[in-house]
Amino acid sequence: MVMLDRLKARDIVLVVDDSPETLGMLTDALEEAEVTVLVALEGAKALALVDEITPDVILMDAIMPGMNGFETCKRLKDKKNVAHVPVIFMTGLTETEHIVAGFEAGGVDYVTKPIVPDELIVRMHAHLANARLAQSARSALDATGRFLLAASKAGEVLWCTPQASILLAPLLDAAAGDGGRLPSAVRSWLAERDGSGSDGRTDSVAVTCGDEGHRIQFTYVGRAGPDEFLLRLVNNRSCTEEALLKERLCLTARESEVLLWIARGKSNRDISEILGMSARTVNKHLEQIYAKLGVENRASAAVVAIRTVGLT
Repeated sequence: MVMLDRLKARDIVLVVDDSPETLGMLTDALEEAEVTVLVALEGAKALALVDEITPDVILMDAIMPGMNGFETCKRLKDKKNVAHVPVIFMTGLTETEHIVAGFEAGGVDYVTKPIVPDELIVRMHAHLANARLAQSARSALDATGRFLLAASKAGEVLWCTPQASILLAPLLDAAAGDGGRLPSAVRSWLAERDGSGSDGRTDSVAVTCGDEGHRIQFTYVGRAGPDEFLLRLVNNRSCTEEALLKERLCLTARESEVLLWIARGKSNRDISEILGMSARTVNKHLEQIYAKLGVENRASAAVVAIRTVGLT
């Protein structure tokens, strides 16, 4: 079969379809491509299955008894662990309204039955590559200390970088579904910006997080789409931690910043990008930090920082 070797063995494909004929044909084709195949005969079983295993791509029949494919897709997209997973709809329906419904539900592609396996696998490969590229970009932003997220005008989190997800966890409104919504103060702020443009609107809003009272600041970056706001997160607790390091260890402000990122496991290159300085300058600051702390390496310096400010 054409291009079957383009999919790697680690790929997991979830096929959601109530047709034995379609399941049999797709299972044979995908297994020939050395892909792991998971099967769900209905939407409810698919929702339960992804709580245990996260597939790389989902093939979804649009018309099924009980919960149809469109509703199943919407509920899948509410789950954080699979929100990024591409969903390709399979159906005999070809009316424009059905195609639109598939994309509005969160699908990335739409193929009509009878399925042509070679064509479907090529489409899967393209969508897998795009999804992984997007995830890699978010991880790269994360590694350089840029905690970003995208939210709808209703405050629903569309995606976020991994570390931003950690900061958001205690703030999200779980009642809105597995995807969660931003706090009411942030939702109101977004509504104001969307209502009459950005003129005269504040570019950031902060909310209190947890019992310690430190605040998470949401800063407006721009719009990635009609209903997609791009926001940057700043944990204002970091400012307090830098001040503690400066005061208790007799460091300069810059040395405190460098040491804080060392304690968070960042490399010299990462720190140089985060703080806007050369890697050589970072290394010079480290030499001064080692001398002031009486340590010989970054691991020992990180331990001192962690003990000083109680980083976890």
